[in-house]
Amino acid sequence: MNYFSSDFKLGILGGGQLGKMLLYETRKFDIHTKVLDPSPEAPSKIACNEFFEGDLLDYDTVYNFGKKVDVLTIEIENVNTKALEKLESEGVKVYPQTEALHIIQNKATQKLFYIDNNIPTAPFSRFAYTSEIEDSVANGGLTFPFVWKSAQFGYDGQGVKVVRSLKDLEGLPNSECIAETMIPFKNELAVIVVRNPSGQIVSYPVVEMEFHPEANQVEYVLCPARISDEVAQKATDVALKVSEKIKHIGILAVEMFQTKDDEILVNEVAPRPHNSGHYSIEASYTNQFEQHIRAILDLPLGRTESKVAGIMVNLVGAEGYTGDVVYQNMEEILQLEGVTPHIYGKKQTRPFRKMGHVTIVNQDIAQARKIAEKVKNTIKVISK
Repeated sequence: MNYFSSDFKLGILGGGQLGKMLLYETRKFDIHTKVLDPSPEAPSKIACNEFFEGDLLDYDTVYNFGKKVDVLTIEIENVNTKALEKLESEGVKVYPQTEALHIIQNKATQKLFYIDNNIPTAPFSRFAYTSEIEDSVANGGLTFPFVWKSAQFGYDGQGVKVVRSLKDLEGLPNSECIAETMIPFKNELAVIVVRNPSGQIVSYPVVEMEFHPEANQVEYVLCPARISDEVAQKATDVALKVSEKIKHIGILAVEMFQTKDDEILVNEVAPRPHNSGHYSIEASYTNQFEQHIRAILDLPLGRTESKVAGIMVNLVGAEGYTGDVVYQNMEEILQLEGVTPHIYGKKQTRPFRKMGHVTIVNQDIAQARKIAEKVKNTIKVISK
C-alpha cells in the first residue's frame, strides 16, 4: 500500500503530547492523519489533518471514528476495546491489537499474565475493592509497606500510592486494585521493544529512570543506563520475552526494577510511545515515534542505537501554581550546550501536570547529567 502523499488514512486515538510527537513523523512522511480526543484544546489538534472531539471510552464514538481510517493506533491505553474488536472484525487494522490491550489495560490482568508466562515480577495481591485491604492486613495477608495500584485508569503517577499504614488508604478509590510488595531496588530501568506485522523485532538501549519521590513521575531518563553490560543484557532479554508473549504490534515500553541482587523484575508495560523514549528524538538514529509509525505500517524498522548520550528532563507544573502557563527562564536553558526543549502546547498548568520535556545530548553521560540538573533547577513551569 502507498502511504505517502496518498488517500491512505491513519487514525490516532488520543490527542495528547504523545500524539503530537507522532504527528511530527506523519507530517515528515506526508501521511494523512485523523485524531480523536475528548479535549477541544488537545495538543495534537494543530498537527493532524482532521481532528474529532469525542469520548475515547464511548463505543459508538470510537467505532464511527475507526470506520473512517485504514489503520488505527493509540497514544493512550484507556480506550473502548469493544469498538476496536468490532473494527478489527470488519477489516480495520488496529495496532496494538485489542488482544494485547486487554492484557495491558488492567494492571491485575497484566500481573497475572506475567505469572502465567514465567516473567519475573514483584509479588502482589489482587482485590475487587480497596476496602478489602484492611481485612487482609488484619489477618496477616498483607504487611506494610506495600504499593497500592488502581487496576484501571492509572496514568502519569495517578492511581499509585505507597501505603505505610491504614491511614494511607483513606481517600483511595474503592475499586479493583492490587497491593504489590515494595521492592528494594538499585535502579528503575526501561527497554522499548518494537515489532512489525512481518515479524521484525528491534529493541532500544536500556535506559535508567529517576523518579520524583512525591508525584511518582519520571524526572530524568538517562541513556545509556549507568549499569553493567551483564545487567543491561538481562533487562533486554526480559523485555524481549515480554514482547514475545504479548505479541503486540508497534512499540512496547517495558519498565523494570533492578534489585539489590541485580535481578530484573517487570513493573509494568505501555503499548505506545513512552516517556522513557523521548530522549530518542535527539539522541537516536531512529526516534521512537518514527519507529512506531514504521511498525504499524509494516515498514522496515530503523536503527535503534544512540548517536550520542541523551538525558530527558520532564517539565511538570510547579507546586502551588494553577492557571495559564508561563515557562520561566527558557532563555537561560537555551544557552546551555546540547539542550532542546519540547513544549507540549497545554495552555493550563497545575501541580505535576506534564507540560513538556527537555533533552540534553552530550558525548559524556556524566556531563549530560550535570547539565540536566542545571536545566531542572533553572526552568520553572508556573502560572500567570
